[in-house]
Amino acid sequence: MTTDQTLFVATSDLAGQLRGRSVPASATESVLRRGVGWVPADLAITAFGTIAANVFGSTGDLRLMPDVSTRIEIPARGADPGVSLVLAVQTEPDGTPWNCCPRTFARRALDDLRAATGLEVTASFEHEFMVGGLPSTAPFSFARHRSIEPFGSELVALLAQAGLQPETWLPEYGADQFEITLEPAPGLVAADRAVLLKELVRDLARRHGRSVTFAPLAHPDGSGNGVHVHLSLQTSDGASALYDAEAEAGLTDIGRRFAAGILAHARALLAFTAPSPVSYLRLTPHRWSAGGVFLAERNREALLRICPTSTVGGGDPSHQYNLEFRASDATANPWLTLGVLIRAGLAGITGDYPDPTVWPESVTEAELAGVPQLPKDLGEALDDLAADRVVTGWFDPALLDTHVAVKRAEIEAVSELDDVDRCARFADVY
Repeated sequence: MTTDQTLFVATSDLAGQLRGRSVPASATESVLRRGVGWVPADLAITAFGTIAANVFGSTGDLRLMPDVSTRIEIPARGADPGVSLVLAVQTEPDGTPWNCCPRTFARRALDDLRAATGLEVTASFEHEFMVGGLPSTAPFSFARHRSIEPFGSELVALLAQAGLQPETWLPEYGADQFEITLEPAPGLVAADRAVLLKELVRDLARRHGRSVTFAPLAHPDGSGNGVHVHLSLQTSDGASALYDAEAEAGLTDIGRRFAAGILAHARALLAFTAPSPVSYLRLTPHRWSAGGVFLAERNREALLRICPTSTVGGGDPSHQYNLEFRASDATANPWLTLGVLIRAGLAGITGDYPDPTVWPESVTEAELAGVPQLPKDLGEALDDLAADRVVTGWFDPALLDTHVAVKRAEIEAVSELDDVDRCARFADVY
């Protein structure tokens, strides 16, 4: 890092927004060791920049303690200087973990899964977003792929340089829509990369004079932007804990129980994985988002999809097999999304839950008519959260209360808008 650069120490808040503090390059060594100051009430900042009612008020102090393993360098481009960006854990002033830190919530969930089962998590977050000001092009077309150059090639190179391991970069179905995926990584690393990826995309787009949005919907009649979360489980020796070639749909017993926990608590989980008022305009049948609370093979209407595997070119299905959670978007905090999915899966493994139906790829819409439905809106999801004593029991009360307050404040902020203006408001923010 050159002397004219800064180090930005960051966290992701309950609105899924990156916030933090910067220091001169000359202070880097000290800050990486000692962190920077932070304020508990910052947890209550809404997507619109207001502070929701919270238990912290004007008192209290925290530290943002950098995790040097997350540090990335954003190189200079034109008149824009480079910057060093590092993710942090929120701690008490003496360095002990703060119970309301979203990243600590995810880490503890992974630790508890490992302690209870010996299993490790591999994950990947797939992001969709839309770019403004492009010429009209066809879905999935080479013309759209080329229409955004050199941004696209620079983005892939930037992600690779930052160590985020880009996997695919593609033109998507929706108008001006693209998707970027990263290679699977250990659970917390994958969530960290999901936090960083959005900022790298936005920053590079700004430097190209382009606008992007990760909002769930830019317009009620348009295509939605999701964040599909892929999860697989491995034993301590690296073997798949999900895949059994002899089992129904290839899913092991422990995999079925993991899925059962997610399905059983799904309506409460959505208060974290789809936590904006516009999220639920996307989560409706026939949008290929999530049309109901069910587990199915290769079905994009399922809340939990068993993804396809391939033996082409010597591919090993056991290394590819994973579950895809489809009811998440970029208004969510990736650490909380990962944490609640792991907690729910662990509850399924260790608890007594009904064995889930694994619907085949051939299932018809009529056959799925009786499956549980998703909440109709964020308010309903928050009510389901309040009623689910298992899910609420995973959280420090201050973290839970602040999350609910932030989401209620966001609902209120757009309550007088119609769906078109509501979508536009979130498209501007995200």
